[in-house]
Amino acid sequence: MSRVSAPHQLPPWPATDPEFGAIRLRRVELRDADMARDLSTDPYVPLTGTLPGHASHEAAESWVRRQQRRHAEGRGFSFTIARRSDDEAVGHCGLWLKDLADGRASAGYAIAPSSRQRGYSTEALIALTNFAWTLPGLDRVELFIEPGNTGSLRTAESAGYVRERVLAEHQEIGGIRRDMVLFAVTRPLS
Repeated sequence: MSRVSAPHQLPPWPATDPEFGAIRLRRVELRDADMARDLSTDPYVPLTGTLPGHASHEAAESWVRRQQRRHAEGRGFSFTIARRSDDEAVGHCGLWLKDLADGRASAGYAIAPSSRQRGYSTEALIALTNFAWTLPGLDRVELFIEPGNTGSLRTAESAGYVRERVLAEHQEIGGIRRDMVLFAVTRPLS
């Protein structure tokens, strides 16, 4: 007999959008499909998730709808990274909670190519991490970054994450087992 695990019961969606600096994390909306299409032009992004490379408008809308379901499915919080000044989508991030019962979460983030080099990824990761500490029982947030991804390594360090170790062949990306650098941050003491 096969066992299907039930979705995790997650804390409710935040009443106030997490913010930091120029960035606001908000619910993913259908209007974010254009940002998703921009994001899909990065050759690495389609290897790490469900957004296809050079996505059509329909494929981008389908990806948006999948992101909109992540909380209800018990996976975590999927946010659009938007500029506070005009609410324009510049990227995507998520706080994934499959290990919430153990006090752990993992985070991920990506900025659309047309919006890079403006500090948005660091501000988004800080906003996401600050939001994480509002969740009861969550004590640690982890990031898994390829050793050669210097931009993400810098983002993690700038957002206060500590490099812990390299995990050999930890994750399959694009059909290849790849090393990952584990970064983590723990809940600040009150």
